[in-house]
Amino acid sequence: MTITENKVAVVSYHLTASKNGEAEELIEQTDAEHPFAFIYGMSSLLPDFEQNLLNKKVGDKFDFRVKAVDGYGIVEQDYIINIDKQAFVVDGNFDTQRVFIGNDIEMHDAEGNKLIGRVLEISDAHVRMDFNHPLAGNDLHFVGEVLEVREASPEELDHGHVHGKGGHHHH
Repeated sequence: MTITENKVAVVSYHLTASKNGEAEELIEQTDAEHPFAFIYGMSSLLPDFEQNLLNKKVGDKFDFRVKAVDGYGIVEQDYIINIDKQAFVVDGNFDTQRVFIGNDIEMHDAEGNKLIGRVLEISDAHVRMDFNHPLAGNDLHFVGEVLEVREASPEELDHGHVHGKGGHHHH
């Protein structure tokens, strides 16, 4: 059986990323004990990730790259903004528990959409935050192996995700 539309694919891989030709940095690693499982064609995976796995079968190895523009996009300067420091005051005090350089903070835009921003800088007047995806601007490199390919169950197709090992668990 090969990986095609609505099939469950279970893979192990390691993902590295690099910016502007710098050395690759390990981002994520899965293995046979803790694999990654998905339903081909149904998920919110990178299109290039799925395309590179199309028609692969159990035991097939893969090694491919996804350019930043086709992955999580380029770094958008418009997504790096200064927010008035007063927005982070809780009970009269600046929230140092959550707001520190390098920390990711969940926030909401004017329409109530959830956004994750990384704190870049804290000054007397503002907090500079980056709302780009953490991997924006990075070329991605996936190396791995197909561990399993099977039919998705009607329940999995209905829910839009894999149940069981490497997938989603309902409790």
